[in-house]
Amino acid sequence: MKLIILENAQQIAEQVSEIFIEQVNAKKNSVLGFATGASPVPTYELLVKAYEQGKLSLKDITTFNLDEYCGIPASCEQSYRTFMFENLFGKTDVDPEKVNFLNGNAADFAAECREYEGKIAAAGGIDIQLLGVGVNGHIGFNEPSDKITDIPFAVELTDSTKQANSRYFEDGKVPDYALTMGIGDIMRAKKIVLIATGDSKKNAVKAIRDGEISSQCPATFLRLHPDAVVFADKAAAALL
Repeated sequence: MKLIILENAQQIAEQVSEIFIEQVNAKKNSVLGFATGASPVPTYELLVKAYEQGKLSLKDITTFNLDEYCGIPASCEQSYRTFMFENLFGKTDVDPEKVNFLNGNAADFAAECREYEGKIAAAGGIDIQLLGVGVNGHIGFNEPSDKITDIPFAVELTDSTKQANSRYFEDGKVPDYALTMGIGDIMRAKKIVLIATGDSKKNAVKAIRDGEISSQCPATFLRLHPDAVVFADKAAAALL
């Protein structure tokens, strides 16, 4: 794992967007894993800009999103499907037929997760997986736990995660459950890029670099990946 500390979120976005641009320009049909939340938004803005300037086409890529809330409509403003179309897919030439999301309204969550895992395998695996990190060290919605989960699964969200995400919901009520890729799915990506920005992430970043590798802080497993890069701004790296 490589840790890169930069001044601010914009500098991180510039480097991360270049990683994705170089990947897609080298392999037009790349399989990309995307994340939601505030951390990747500046990166998505730069990818949109590159598309508008004719420096990038995403029409041949296949995408897989990390996670999705359970029990809210896919068209809901807070759904991660809506987030991705508002911030990236709908502003570029991404083929909607080649985007993949876990269905948080599936009748059978276990079957939905097995099907999603099969789609990732059929696509040849993920070339680059983009991640953020939660204040408690979660990646995707892999919360601190006594066990490691390999493939997608349904998870009950912790209070700290719901509190952190409550600002995105008008009533402050975050769904209790979500579907997420497992740690195994993330670690099987050929390359992993994690973005950590802001003072609230400083404990997580400290743990990623120095903490015990444990399912109690899922992001620590990135130290075991052969090609993982963690980008942190100075606020997030304050304890290093």
